[in-house]
Amino acid sequence: MTDDTAEGATTFADLGLRPELLQELSALGYEEPTPIQRRAIPCLLEGRDLLGQAATGTGKTAAFALPILQRMPAGERGVNPLALVLVPTRELAIQVSQAVHRYGKELGARVLPIYGGQPIGRQLRSLASGVDVVVATPGRALDHLGRGTLHLSELEIVVLDEADEMLDMGFAEDIDAILESAPEQRQTVLFSATMPARIEGIASRHLRDSVRIEIAREPARPGEAPLVRQSAYLVTRAHKPAALGRVLDIEAPEAAIVFCRTREEVDQLAESLNGRGYRAEALHGGMSQEQRDRVMGRLRGGTADLLVATDVAARGLDVEHLTHVVNYNVPADPESYVHRIGRVGRAGREGVAITLAEPREHRMLKTIERATKRRIPVEKVPTSADLRARRLELTRAALEESLLEDDLDSFRVVVEPLADEFDIMEVALAAVKLAHEAGGTAVDEEEIPEVAPPRREGRERGPGGGAGGGRGERRPRGPAGGMTRLFVGAGRHAGVRPQDLVGAIAGESQLSGREVGSIEIADRFSLVEVPEAAAQDVIAALRGTTIKGRKVTVRRERFEPR
Repeated sequence: MTDDTAEGATTFADLGLRPELLQELSALGYEEPTPIQRRAIPCLLEGRDLLGQAATGTGKTAAFALPILQRMPAGERGVNPLALVLVPTRELAIQVSQAVHRYGKELGARVLPIYGGQPIGRQLRSLASGVDVVVATPGRALDHLGRGTLHLSELEIVVLDEADEMLDMGFAEDIDAILESAPEQRQTVLFSATMPARIEGIASRHLRDSVRIEIAREPARPGEAPLVRQSAYLVTRAHKPAALGRVLDIEAPEAAIVFCRTREEVDQLAESLNGRGYRAEALHGGMSQEQRDRVMGRLRGGTADLLVATDVAARGLDVEHLTHVVNYNVPADPESYVHRIGRVGRAGREGVAITLAEPREHRMLKTIERATKRRIPVEKVPTSADLRARRLELTRAALEESLLEDDLDSFRVVVEPLADEFDIMEVALAAVKLAHEAGGTAVDEEEIPEVAPPRREGRERGPGGGAGGGRGERRPRGPAGGMTRLFVGAGRHAGVRPQDLVGAIAGESQLSGREVGSIEIADRFSLVEVPEAAAQDVIAALRGTTIKGRKVTVRRERFEPR
């Protein structure tokens, strides 16, 4: 494979596209090609096979759609397609087919999306009457091949879009079977956001003398903030729903996707967020296509502002006004993390990527930082006081907007008599109080303990072989085996930090700092895991000393199974 770096083209006309395409691109407001379009389109127009690494949002759809349309004959066209585009999901099939149809409007391009959950009769009629470009999910394409209703004999080009996603979804054998059914002399194009060994394997089997290009997202210019603001919050599993609610209250996203691991987690979290006043929709593989369509319609129509989804269910979705991506768990590998956060921060708009990490996931967070060469700041979960301050700020902003833009004269009849009897500042304070209370629900007062990250990566294993930063997180109902949890009657408000507790225990008892387990710090108390055998000695030692200059209550936690 060779690398092609021909990037001299500055306009679409420089790329040698036919007038009908240039006219449509101009009408759509496309002024100049993106880097992947500059590099891929000339190669594809020459008939070369291509292996491209490019993320969603780089313009790769036009990079393969325009060369496909360039091939269309000017006169009569046959019944069978000249191009087949394989995509991982129904949503992406619709998006790609709409884009191809839009670019090829002047050419009268006949484009057909083929996917599951759609009446097959409509697909059969369209295939029988004639199509130029088929955009299909692999399973449904293979189904039509088996029925004899999709004929590839006249196929000139096959495109695999988001190939890594298709492999992750189990379509490897389907893809191989489809490519084996295509004419040997076809052109083959493969685009993928990542390049694992399985992608290289498909390329070596099915591409010939291919050009290889790689397009990274454009880095921020010197002095500019990155387009995706990344942050993480360390939080125990039991407190994650409440922590997420608080973070979303502070962030106030216009539209967000929250990624979860399981269907059950999606359903539970969506219900929790709806109870908090958000318009949240669940999306996972256990839903019918009709349910999925309704969910996406509400999200795109603005009647829902949060999508809670499993990774597989959300693949291929492209929500234009998405402002926030939330990882409810730390992704299992850096490539998944990069792919998820690539959904925001496009077209010059800032996006926000938030990760909720349990202590046992701290090491994976560091792995992602090293792989992406970007620091992910760990921030404190907002407190009740933070939420109150945020809601007061929203009330102030709403009042300021009303003062600047609204006609308030009709309310003088209310204010002037009150001003004769009360101080005008008191009248204003009462009005603000009523406006504030009408503007939102009460702030939750639940204690969300502060979780201490491991002090250094090499010191994450304690008694029993558990991860010292997260032993309690594997079993949120109680401490790890061989450990017990102590209640210490001082917390964040007293200035207590994890190192204060470790120092007091190591200095006053026979335990070393390495033997102390997970530490959680709330506003008014702390919870510390210590070995069961040493618990009574630690309680006696701490009762005889001070923490942050004060005597504190120390006892075993009164644990109640949930």
